[in-house]
Amino acid sequence: MTTDEVLAGVGPRLRQMRKEREVTLAALSETTGISVSTLSRLESGLRKPSLELLLPIARAHRVALDELVGAPPAGDPRVRSKPIVMGGRTHWPLTRQPGGLQAYKVLEPKRKHEPDPRTHEGYEWLYVLSGRLRLVLGEHDVVLTAGEAAEFDTRVPHWFGSTGEGPVEFLSLFGPQGERMHVRARPKGA
Repeated sequence: MTTDEVLAGVGPRLRQMRKEREVTLAALSETTGISVSTLSRLESGLRKPSLELLLPIARAHRVALDELVGAPPAGDPRVRSKPIVMGGRTHWPLTRQPGGLQAYKVLEPKRKHEPDPRTHEGYEWLYVLSGRLRLVLGEHDVVLTAGEAAEFDTRVPHWFGSTGEGPVEFLSLFGPQGERMHVRARPKGA
């Protein structure tokens, strides 16, 4: 497929994706910062797609740029990531795409910590695979066991970790704000 053929397919793909998600041009414009007229011209093929236009649209729809331009599948879909050890916790990234929703498998060793609730922009979802996970969320102090999940607005003061009885393995999903807080932030006292 030639470059011109690939570019010609972008507009209809953008329109189809937006309509499938039931998003108006005005709403997409507000999310991306791209004018309604520019979005309309992109979808109709009257404006050539550029990286500066496609990146915010891909972010808004939470899809890879490849999906917008119709790139062929990229072979092996398995995520092969190296573990990240921070503050004694081991994180295995389960997503390859930067930005947007991120997923991690986390192993928290057996240890007793005094909760230090924090807040940040975003939303988080936790699912316990094994062990017991203590979650302090606002006024709540609960223990989640294997098979239990929790979801919460991260603007509410929160902390989670081992109960001190043994290690806990869990999945954590969050947006870009949560990624900055949980993966890149230096633990207190480190």
